[in-house]
Amino acid sequence: MTNLQTAFDSPEDKRRYVRRLFATIADRYDFITVVLSFGRDRAWKRRLAREARLQAGDRVVDLACGTGDIAFEAALYGAEVIGLDVTLRMIELARGKAGLAKLDGLWPVPHFTVGDMMALPFADATADVVTTGYGLRNVPGLAEAADEIARVLRPGGRLLSLDFNRPRQPLILKLYLGYLTVVGASLGWLLHRDPDTYRYIPESVRRYPGADGIARLLQARGFEEVRVVPLFGGFMTLHVARRAR
Repeated sequence: MTNLQTAFDSPEDKRRYVRRLFATIADRYDFITVVLSFGRDRAWKRRLAREARLQAGDRVVDLACGTGDIAFEAALYGAEVIGLDVTLRMIELARGKAGLAKLDGLWPVPHFTVGDMMALPFADATADVVTTGYGLRNVPGLAEAADEIARVLRPGGRLLSLDFNRPRQPLILKLYLGYLTVVGASLGWLLHRDPDTYRYIPESVRRYPGADGIARLLQARGFEEVRVVPLFGGFMTLHVARRAR
């Protein structure tokens, strides 16, 4: 079985580890995102929705949708949203929220499906906007995921990605990873009796290209007008990009 020490040895090892991890934490996912973000997670997702410049009728695909926060934000603008996540339990929780949203009168209500962001079950050039929160850092193949996003976006379509940043200054990076490790280990022990559960986050950040690296990757995979929007003092980042026409 893949463990944290071997989770990054190969794309397939990371795929197995991430799928098992998110199945484990799905029911506590909303709580964890609030704790690790000092309560700022929802504000960042609202900022993403504003930056997307959504209009009624836009077709939005939300990747690594988790329990659906970004999908519901997009739906408030009248967009037709489908959320996709590799973890069945996440999709079950998102569908539960969708049922409540329908009762509250939200329309259109997002749809949710299980799927892999490296092999999207959507036709070419069918999305106006693709969004993802904490998705690119977790995908086993960044280039392959970027290619799939470009494929399903119509020419001129928009990509918005929210994620942890990887600070460039060595001391700040060390302190940042140290904080995430201590908090993650503590939460892992309290919630799952396994300190490694949330130690994955700093380990994934350690191996992440960071904001500038992701911007270069997107430019190399057919995106233009790539912007990096720093959040939370630069510890978080929102990428905004447009598929080349």
